Parts: sequence; structure tokens; C-alpha cells
Amino acid sequence: MEELQKRAEILSEALPYIQQWAGKSIVVKYGGAAMTDPEMQRSVAQDVVLLRYVGIEVVVVHGGGQRISEMMSRLGIEPKFVGGLRVTNAETMQIAQMILVGDVNPQLVSLINAAGGRAVGLSGKDASIILCRKKESAQGDLGFVGEIVKIDTEVIRALTAAGYIPVISSIGTDTDGQSYNINADTVAGELAVALPACKLVTLSDVQGLMADADDPDTLISEVTVSETEALLAEGKVSEGMIPKLESCVQAVRGGVDHAHLIDGRVPHALLMELFTDAGIGTMVNPG
Repeated sequence: MEELQKRAEILSEALPYIQQWAGKSIVVKYGGAAMTDPEMQRSVAQDVVLLRYVGIEVVVVHGGGQRISEMMSRLGIEPKFVGGLRVTNAETMQIAQMILVGDVNPQLVSLINAAGGRAVGLSGKDASIILCRKKESAQGDLGFVGEIVKIDTEVIRALTAAGYIPVISSIGTDTDGQSYNINADTVAGELAVALPACKLVTLSDVQGLMADADDPDTLISEVTVSETEALLAEGKVSEGMIPKLESCVQAVRGGVDHAHLIDGRVPHALLMELFTDAGIGTMVNPG
């Protein structure tokens, strides 16, 4: 009886959050090592389906950087990163499309459907959802790395209104039809603004933002946009965390209520962050 009462209390705690976000959009960015664990993948899929069933319009944006790097290594190509972005020549671009569009995306769609949802796989090239141009960098040529010019949300809105869960890979195209690899964190942040979404939630392989990257006990549970920008400007953020925090800043600056960084390796982390008072990761707020 005591165990049942605890479960009922958990559901009761979730109710005001469900009421607050029902009918609104949430963008979930899924990436990192959490994507390589089949059990964690199923957990994320179940969470996404539950969000949809309680009336939240969920859009999933996924990365796949680790799988891209693994494939490059198999082919004898050494991955190179500048400022947290993958340098993408023509061969790497082909590999990225193969992994993101042909492997990761349909796998996530299948997992969500198996959990009882109705997922639809898309890339940013479909219906020109993500129009981009070549990204310039003062640190050197990034190759076919894209900078977003515009996100067309018409197809995404139509799908979510009909009860579907769009699952989007971070490949975009320019006006000439050239494909570009775009950082998935960047796509998620800009999509959250374009929809607009009430929340951006990034699931990765870290607990969140930490004052000391090597000390899990220094997790920062809540931070303002201005504080986040200061950390980025002072170089106090690891290279891999830079695009994630920039994405959070852009989303909140663009009108998204809150952005969250959470550990996707924790079972049902998405529900714990969204439906409990304490949460488990880092929340970026307007301040």
C-alpha cells in the first residue's frame, strides 16, 4: 500500500505540469552516448510517447555524432572538430547523411512507434524545412557545415496537429540543393524559436552544466541567460558543451520559456525533469 501511495503522489506532482504544457510544443534534442544504449533509447522513446499522450506536441531533433565518428574511423578518416563543430568535407558529408538519415532517424522512428506513438522521420531537406548556407569560421574552413537561414515549420505543425511526432535529422540544404551538416543542438534551438516551443530539452551524456567539469557535485541546477553567456565568453565551458549552451541561449533569447540540459543516460530523465519539482539537470531561464 505504501508503495502504491508513493506512485500516486508522483502522479499528483506531475499534474500541474501536465496542465501547464498540454497543447504546447516541446523540442527534445537527443544525442550523445545515450543514443548508443538500446535500453536508454527505449526509455527515451517511452517518455516521448507519454508526453504526446498527455497532450504535449513533441518534436524530436537528433544528432548522431558518435556514430558518424565511428564510421569515419572504420573508413580510415580522422574526425576533426573546430569549436565543437565537425569539419565536413564532401566525403564526410556523405557519411553524415548516410548515418543520420539512413540509420539513426529510422531507428528512432521505429522505437517511438513500438512504444505506441506515431512518429514520422524527416530531414531538414524534406520540404526545405531547414534552409541554410555555408557557415564561415574565423578558425578555418569548416567545409559543408551549414548555418541556418530559415526554418519552415509548416510541415512540422501539420504533423503535430494531427497527433504525429516528427523526428528530424540535422541535415539542411541551400537554395542550390547542396546538402549541409548542421550541428543538431543549433537546429533544436532555432526550431524551438521558430515553432515556437515552450521548452527546449537537450538529452546528452553529461549531467548538465557544472562549475567544475570534472566534479559531478558541482552541477548547476539553474542559470540565467546572461550568466550562461558570461561562462561562454570567459571560456569556462568545454568544447563539446559550447554548441549546447549556445543553443539554450538562442532559444531563451528567442522567446522559449526555458531550456534544459539533462543526462539522457538516466532512465526516464525527460519525465523527471519536466514533471517533478526538483528536476535533475540544468535549467536555463531568462533571468
